[in-house]
Amino acid sequence: MKVLKFGGTSVGTPESLNCVKSIVENQPEPLIVTVSALGGITNRLIECGNRAEDADPVYHDIISQIRQRHFDVIKAVVAPDCQAQCREIVSKLIDELQLVCDAICLLRELTPRSSDLIVSYGERMSSVIVNHMINGSILRNSLDFIRTKQVYGKSVLDREQTSELIHEYFDQIAGEKIVIVPGFISRDSRGHISNLGRGGSDYTAAILAAELHASVLEIWTDVDGFMTADPRVVADAYVIDNLSFVEAMELCNFGAKVVYPPTIYPVFTANIPIIIKNTFNATHPGTLISEGGSGRGIVGVSAIADTCLLSLTGAPMEWNERMINSLSRNGVETLMPNGQCQCAIHASDSKRAMDILQSKFAEELASGAVKVELTNDLSAIAIIGAVTEQMVTNATEQFAAALNVCGIPVSYAPRQASPGALACLVPHSFLNQSLNAIHSSFIVTSK
Repeated sequence: MKVLKFGGTSVGTPESLNCVKSIVENQPEPLIVTVSALGGITNRLIECGNRAEDADPVYHDIISQIRQRHFDVIKAVVAPDCQAQCREIVSKLIDELQLVCDAICLLRELTPRSSDLIVSYGERMSSVIVNHMINGSILRNSLDFIRTKQVYGKSVLDREQTSELIHEYFDQIAGEKIVIVPGFISRDSRGHISNLGRGGSDYTAAILAAELHASVLEIWTDVDGFMTADPRVVADAYVIDNLSFVEAMELCNFGAKVVYPPTIYPVFTANIPIIIKNTFNATHPGTLISEGGSGRGIVGVSAIADTCLLSLTGAPMEWNERMINSLSRNGVETLMPNGQCQCAIHASDSKRAMDILQSKFAEELASGAVKVELTNDLSAIAIIGAVTEQMVTNATEQFAAALNVCGIPVSYAPRQASPGALACLVPHSFLNQSLNAIHSSFIVTSK
């Protein structure tokens, strides 16, 4: 049995959906097919909720446009004798969406729970369409078996309950050839609709693959696989044919958007290979992610565009652990800590991180002995691969030299950010130039 996942671009148009139909119906073995919302629909649903909260009547127009978009797709890809039933199911879901938004408009309040409910309609509708489009498929709702819980105010997978429900649920349908499952959506411990985060459809597919011991997880997207750098920025980037699980995780953690970062862990622990494939170029072999990996040194260059440098200046080194722990325990991801009360963080976490440190070190800050400082408008540039201890010194020097030759200022010196990544911070305005310089130095030269 295989698990296939198709993202928003793969289910975004009648043309792409016909590609999906061909790919799925030509597979000889049993499949679980996980789908995202139609391309762009999640953003429209978010806008719809925000407009309703502001009592902006435009939300009615957005809902009408969403309805028409789905009806047009149904007419284009679903067999005529199945269209009425498919349209009826989708129409009921959109009617529910209308009622939810009307309630939000009346209350003038969009809560996290109602926001999660609104965005869930994307996958719920797309999975209905794909089910009616693909011959011989059955639809099973992930709201029945994916569970989440709250950790530090964030919705995360409840692994134990999810595992139990998946086995209970899928044992009942053993032998079915094609099972369609909406990605991304879930329920929390109280039965309220939640989700696995943006990009969570990948995660849904990985959870199912690991729990049901799939032979492979195929993630179908709009690119040929992982590339050595973002091809929109680096013209000579090329597809990486093989990666290890760790290399793929490092690329994702440092900004590669091919797969949602949490996706890799479930299949990594179950040793199930992942293949990244292009829905629009199905014959391309793609990128294989497995235990074996690339067998090379540096495999790629990646970047997190929006980062900040957080510093606790004037603090003794022994406070570093206290600083990092206080951030991590409150859900702030720390990047590239240097052991001297400095680390990079995502720009989106900057306000929360400042609040955490100002609370944690309130007495010290009041005395004037230390200060919390934030340097904004930075980008993290990383090389990914087998950065062994023997390589660290040479690679760090090469990293710095490549930037220096191009006149690129370094805001935070290159350092080993993790066992498989070496990274530094540069001003955001130098992001593209830095990616090209580092790719040329480490990847092109090596090739």
